[in-house]
Amino acid sequence: MIKRNPSIANIKAGYLFPEIAKRRREYAAAHPEAKIISLGVGNTTEPILPHIDRGLVEGARQLGTVEGYSGYSDEGLLSLREGISRVFYKSAFTAEEIFISDGAKCDIGRLQLLFGAGTPVAVQDPSYPVYVDGSVLIGAAGAWAGTGYGGISYLPCTAENDYFPDLSLLPENGLFYFCSPNNPTGAVANRKQLGDLVAAAQKKGTLVIFDAAYAEYIRDPTLPKSIFEIEGARTCAIEVNSFSKPAGFTGVRLGWTVVPKDLKYAGGESVNADWARICGTIFNGASNIAQAGGLAALESEGLKEIRELCDFYLGNAKLIRQAVQGLGITCVGGDNSPYIWARFPGRDSWEVFAEILEKCQVVTTPGAGFGPAGQSFIRFSAFGHRADVEEACTRLSKLRG
Repeated sequence: MIKRNPSIANIKAGYLFPEIAKRRREYAAAHPEAKIISLGVGNTTEPILPHIDRGLVEGARQLGTVEGYSGYSDEGLLSLREGISRVFYKSAFTAEEIFISDGAKCDIGRLQLLFGAGTPVAVQDPSYPVYVDGSVLIGAAGAWAGTGYGGISYLPCTAENDYFPDLSLLPENGLFYFCSPNNPTGAVANRKQLGDLVAAAQKKGTLVIFDAAYAEYIRDPTLPKSIFEIEGARTCAIEVNSFSKPAGFTGVRLGWTVVPKDLKYAGGESVNADWARICGTIFNGASNIAQAGGLAALESEGLKEIRELCDFYLGNAKLIRQAVQGLGITCVGGDNSPYIWARFPGRDSWEVFAEILEKCQVVTTPGAGFGPAGQSFIRFSAFGHRADVEEACTRLSKLRG
């Protein structure tokens, strides 16, 4: 019989968010009278706003006509790629440097195919689990230990270092996953920090995979929304982004990845050309209906709706942060990010998760699921209906004492 892929054996037994869902179901089964509110998984909750929704509807309608029908579009619609460059990057990139995807998470997984199992990988600690799990699946072993073939290094991002890693630990000629605004901590890197990151990456030959999925939540105009706002980043970075969180497309599935033509391997070969080859081989492009919605989102009315939706979730975040701080609990995030990162010193984060669920009937996310530095932390998500968030904040008062 065929043997199991050893990389599957190296991955953690259960992905974080299905495990949370499992524990929620178990609690609900034991307490059928409880009204459970989720401040856990980062899944949007509000309806897609009218202008963007009309774009999706019109995209579907056009597919039912001879004139409007379209098939495969591996790299994405030209008009959408050009629009993303214009709106988010001030037309700094050609359409050939922007690849449309079915979401940032999917591209993060596919990007591993560019570099193979032997490439050293480093992640922020704590970090989004897919950076680690995707690396392990491609053959980088030693998850949570930083050992093994290829290896994964965990660069602590804590209050003590302002949630920004020691750049001397970047892997030489390897990959570094960096997310800003960060999931789960909500921390946002400033211009100097990103400048230092680009300089260190150039010196060490490190390729930065920059996850900007929450960039539209940044309200401080001094904070960069893109790694490409930093001079030199085009030679050492790939940026992944998404319509999921700013436009409510978590179920629609639409994102993009920027791979500059200036980005080269050690031998001088084009990373952009290889990524185009991979996309053409294993991916037939994002839904044309989703892309029609993306085009609507880039129009002035769509951008207005995106800002309104992000402001709504940031309003939720403010309420949660105030409730948590009112309990005397130290936290960060919730200002330029939809996540609040709360510290429970000396506590096991899964135990705190269980306590909040038991006492408050509120689902959160245990920080330990994001890496070793996440132990004793809880992530609160601002994605929820306002009435539910307000009720959850009231219930959190049961944690006093």
